[in-house]
Amino acid sequence: MDAFVDHLVLGADAHGQPNLHPLRLANRHGLIAGATGTGKTVTLQRLAEQFSDAGVAVFAADIKGDLCGLGAAGAPAGKIAERIASMPWLEHQPRAYPVTLWDVHGQSGHPLRTTLSEMGPLLLGNLLELTDSQQAALYAAFKVADREGLLLLDLKDLKALLTHLKDNPQVLGEDSALFTGASSQALQRRLATLEQQGADALFGEPALQLADLLQPERDGRGRIHLLDASRLVHEAPKVYATFLLWLLAELFEQLPERGDMDRPILALFFDEAHLLFDDTPKALQDRLVQVVRLIRSKGVGVYFVTQSPSDLPDDVLAQLGLRVQHGLRAFTVKEQKALRSVADGFRANPEFSALDELTQLGIGEALVGGLEAKGTPAMVQRVAVAPPQSRVGVLSETERASLIAHSPLRGRYDRAIDRESAYEMLTARAREAVETPPAEAPSRARGQAENGGVGDFAGRVLKSALNQAASQIGRQIVRGLLGSLLGGKR
Repeated sequence: MDAFVDHLVLGADAHGQPNLHPLRLANRHGLIAGATGTGKTVTLQRLAEQFSDAGVAVFAADIKGDLCGLGAAGAPAGKIAERIASMPWLEHQPRAYPVTLWDVHGQSGHPLRTTLSEMGPLLLGNLLELTDSQQAALYAAFKVADREGLLLLDLKDLKALLTHLKDNPQVLGEDSALFTGASSQALQRRLATLEQQGADALFGEPALQLADLLQPERDGRGRIHLLDASRLVHEAPKVYATFLLWLLAELFEQLPERGDMDRPILALFFDEAHLLFDDTPKALQDRLVQVVRLIRSKGVGVYFVTQSPSDLPDDVLAQLGLRVQHGLRAFTVKEQKALRSVADGFRANPEFSALDELTQLGIGEALVGGLEAKGTPAMVQRVAVAPPQSRVGVLSETERASLIAHSPLRGRYDRAIDRESAYEMLTARAREAVETPPAEAPSRARGQAENGGVGDFAGRVLKSALNQAASQIGRQIVRGLLGSLLGGKR
């Protein structure tokens, strides 16, 4: 497929010609939409393969468990073989792609973790669905953690900090009015609910390193990273959405500006994209819209996968360069109105009516609106999607286990690390307060100062903070979503 090396080739248009989308414009983001069973997963699989072939890393959520078929070679037969035969220009070579499997719970892939300090109070507050007063209390707690060098890695660290602040409100200083007993109890209850959902597995170390996502395969192909989200979406959808928001924020904060490139460095596919915007505070949603607009200059393309374009805010839809619309059903007046809105979102093609075509599309067919070479919208085309070269379907347990066993990241994330953080430091402080008689405390502190010791709490905090700084150069303990955009400190 050398003739199309600089393009994404989704399939064949109505004239049997390849539908092309310039690879250098693939950072302009995209949308894959359509009713259940119309072929969205196969389209996603096709795009992921082409990104990989072009050396672009891919991160996608595997909602139904069938996207992992990317890790095995396809075996075209039946209608798939017929579709391939109808595209004589298509160089279809069945093969497996380099796939890394991830799972928050560590059961069907490498454990996927981040830390509370990296997530920050804004995203954590969204995850916990806090009220304004509870959010203010959480910010106050993170502020104290930052000031006292208390690293927040997992949920037990935050719970220990909340207990410490409840028992010692004087350490809050000017923020003491924000942290009440009621707010402390409410935060503890929310954290307990989070643990019941199994979300505590998301927080801890070793945390995901973005460089591992971008590392190419030895043959130059981009590695495809798949998050097993089948359990997560159904049992803890807020955790799933918050993780994707965190990933987007981390990429924006860490990646350098790259300007115009011949291809992206990373393509993100966010399935069940409506979860990113459902019940999301307006301030956070506004920042999300802003980062989607800005992150393309860092070489990242974001592709939303959902049933209807109406699941996304208009400000996001306006930024999407590639739209792949599979069939929609319209039985009610509201659905018919939405259908017209979808059709109006394409640049009209004089050869057919987009509105009429939307309800007549078969499985594996789509209306595609891309970009021309100059970046202007291309006319909508009816496209038969080309079959992927990998397997259309699930992997067996043996095949999944083999992928994990031969992963280049094997052993890097599999064992949890619990280093000294807020829980250990506050536990040691409480133990020291119990063991040290009040009358001896002044003379003891005096003796340590005279001997230049660092045995007291302040000394241990300083020593721990220095150790943490050595391993996390340039990073703040308190991390919020897009701190630079929010105007807060980084």
